[in-house]
Amino acid sequence: MEQIHGRPIGLRRSSLALLAGETRIPGYDPAAVTPGIVHLGLGGFHRAHMARYTHDVMEGDGAALAWGILGVGLMPDDRSMIEDLAGQDGLYTLVEREAEEALATVIGSLAGVHYAGNSTAALLAAIDDPAIRIVSLTVTENGYCLDPATKRLDPSHPLVQADLARPGEPRSAVGVLVEALRRRREGGRPAFTPLTCDNIQANGHVLRDAVLAHARLRDEALADWIARETRFPSTMVDRITPRTTDGDRETVSRLQGIADRRPVVCERFIQWVIEDDFPLGRPRWERAGAQFVTDVAPYEMMKLRLLNASHLAVSGLGRLAGYVTIDESMRDRRISAVMAALMDRETGPTLPEIPGIDLSGYKKTLIARFGNTAIRDTVDRVNTDAPLNVLLDPIRDRLAGNASVDLLALALAAWLYRMRGEDERGGPIELRHPLADLLRAKAAEGGADPAPLLSIAALFGELGRDPRLVGPVRSWLDLICGAGIEATLDRALATSVQPASPG
Repeated sequence: MEQIHGRPIGLRRSSLALLAGETRIPGYDPAAVTPGIVHLGLGGFHRAHMARYTHDVMEGDGAALAWGILGVGLMPDDRSMIEDLAGQDGLYTLVEREAEEALATVIGSLAGVHYAGNSTAALLAAIDDPAIRIVSLTVTENGYCLDPATKRLDPSHPLVQADLARPGEPRSAVGVLVEALRRRREGGRPAFTPLTCDNIQANGHVLRDAVLAHARLRDEALADWIARETRFPSTMVDRITPRTTDGDRETVSRLQGIADRRPVVCERFIQWVIEDDFPLGRPRWERAGAQFVTDVAPYEMMKLRLLNASHLAVSGLGRLAGYVTIDESMRDRRISAVMAALMDRETGPTLPEIPGIDLSGYKKTLIARFGNTAIRDTVDRVNTDAPLNVLLDPIRDRLAGNASVDLLALALAAWLYRMRGEDERGGPIELRHPLADLLRAKAAEGGADPAPLLSIAALFGELGRDPRLVGPVRSWLDLICGAGIEATLDRALATSVQPASPG
């Protein structure tokens, strides 16, 4: 890799020609990319996933340059990221790792970046442009202002209340969509397509319901227009993308010779399944490997039940055992055995038939991906980002069929123990959750008894009083608190290798 006087080359459009070696640079002119998509929530996952797909389409199709992405940060923590990317003309290095191999690519599909944490006025003006035909989101489940128990918009949510107080200056992602669609309606322009890429079951339906509920709080006629004119395709997204570390930046600098303040590191595996419902058009993402279907629900459920539920189970147990990363946790044969048994016995049986999918092969792939030593995905990242519903939804389905939930109860017990805010050695566990204070208080109140935590209706609803769940959760939590995590994992291994119970 060439360097200027031995120093890494600063990543800018003007410096691309100086990059050599094994780093792939855009085969198109990033300066010619114009926005056709606005994306809310410009984090590492989006830049490893949708932006990568879009970049790949642009490599082979000049017309795709009109589908550039305006990446938007809505949260205070996004400001520095947006500033760094703006200083790099929206360019960044994507490093895809597997075992000892790493592929570095400079991604050029961002047509611009914008921080909207202080004001959404410029964001709304950008969406007004008729060239914007898609507004996509990766804002996590918390960003939808939902009631956790019902998965419907919570009208009392502070951001929703702020939106209603000043509807022309919305603060929430859902509020931005409603106001932007209102402006489209008032201007006699067609509705753009909201495209959710968050890990929420039936994510398109959830987003549609939230947008319509928000709109009805303002204007029934607006809600009717949105319901009639707007499509909300569901998606299934998959790529393990850890948070970027200073070590990642140093590696890109040392090995690629690039001074990149915002590189993204991810696994080589990538998947995107999308319902093909885009009235104003879309990029030809299928050319980059995306799969378009009429109903994404079976694929989405497969990923949520097998990958996401397993991820949260592994990370919860791994954190209590003192592991830092997912791959370290998977090297503990007790935890990897729990994951395999959980998929085979409890989450897998809740799945419908999935066209074209070999579930046995998919599960083996997940175990290999979680054990990928080149991806230093931390248990804290997964514990923070994964919504609790990835465990609660399969629990509900299992109980509806009077089936056992023993391993799901173990995963839930580990999650509940973490709410104490410290591990069994007294080390701190950071809680980043909208109900963090309440969770910590209820954990202290209950100790080895999960009842106070499970009584939080906003999280658990009726499920928290079901003895078929409370019983096994209490048994596991009592074991963790009394005998410790090592004894609990030994018991979990014994449970995992035993034949599955009937049902």
